[in-house]
Amino acid sequence: MYFRWDNSVAIEPSIHYSIRATSFDIIIIMSSDGNNPNSLRKRSGSALCLGLHKKVASSNPLLLHGRHFSRTVFALCNYPSLLTAGIIRLEELQDSPIEDYPTDVQREHRVFMELIDSYPGLLDHLTNGEEEDVIHAGELLGKGASGVQGDDTKTLKSAFLKWLVPKGQVVIPPLSWNIKSDRGFNHEVTGALLCPAGLDWSNAETEQNLKSGETTVRGDQWPMFLYAGYDYNPKDPWKGLLKSEILIYSFKHVFTSPSSVDKEPKATRSGNAYLHGMKSVTKGSVAYIATQVRFSLSSSSVFSWTDTVTDSENFYLSILDLLEDPDESQEVADLITWWTHQIFPNSSSSQQCISANSALSKIHARHAALQEQASVGTT
Repeated sequence: MYFRWDNSVAIEPSIHYSIRATSFDIIIIMSSDGNNPNSLRKRSGSALCLGLHKKVASSNPLLLHGRHFSRTVFALCNYPSLLTAGIIRLEELQDSPIEDYPTDVQREHRVFMELIDSYPGLLDHLTNGEEEDVIHAGELLGKGASGVQGDDTKTLKSAFLKWLVPKGQVVIPPLSWNIKSDRGFNHEVTGALLCPAGLDWSNAETEQNLKSGETTVRGDQWPMFLYAGYDYNPKDPWKGLLKSEILIYSFKHVFTSPSSVDKEPKATRSGNAYLHGMKSVTKGSVAYIATQVRFSLSSSSVFSWTDTVTDSENFYLSILDLLEDPDESQEVADLITWWTHQIFPNSSSSQQCISANSALSKIHARHAALQEQASVGTT
């Protein structure tokens, strides 16, 4: 069972309440709820699966952090459960290594550690606080995550229409910017982009089977829009993977600002990347944008990770699995470097070459010459 935290607390005269201020918010504590030191251990279930969402009537840095973390690291967190299980596991890891745990728990712990490392002071606050602190912090993070996913779905739904065909061309027949029933396999353009790699959309029977639903598409059957030039090579499936223009445009729209799509790529002061100090592309952010684009292309009107038709959760996780696969580390490293250069060309993470004949290049050359002289002198 996942955590349930209701912010609307009915005040009963038979129960003693106290109000305690924390660094995150002011919360109401029922004394009858916090006397059990083992209460955290009664929570169960996977933290990397979305739980119930409750409204939190506050604006907080944790909420903003939840938005960014969902976009860039992992989008499917049940944050109260993630925090609670992670704190308990830190104690358990004193006696056994993380490698002894199942694969899904190892991923959950990696996500937990990334969250803790990305928000200074969070771990100290949670470990020194009460159970209510953990739950409340998790709710704030979760509210931010669910909110940003809805925001991105809404803005990309209309913005991506102008990226479907080359500049100067129009989509025929036209697509509505706010109604999605004519998208997906119901339209020639979106259908071709959503067609699973390896299938031929130009084949009349294939197209009809996809339109009718006779051919079902699972989340791990990746669509053509993931590939550069929408060209899939079955003999080299890595070629062009996750390098299409529509992915780049969508990434810029979400992370560096909508106006940066048609300009020199850079993190503007109003962009989400700038606000969060993001200077390189992450594996999670690529998987997240791909999932958002896939939904925008589809005919589904409501985004849901657990929707069995769009199978968005399976799609997202299948991409993330590839990007986290140790056997594909070299290809993934090259891909992330490529992405970072596309989005943040001026970042040190892009590994740009130093301009020839510049002052910096001459300083480096002088240093190299001095080192060489020193090494000759010692031999």
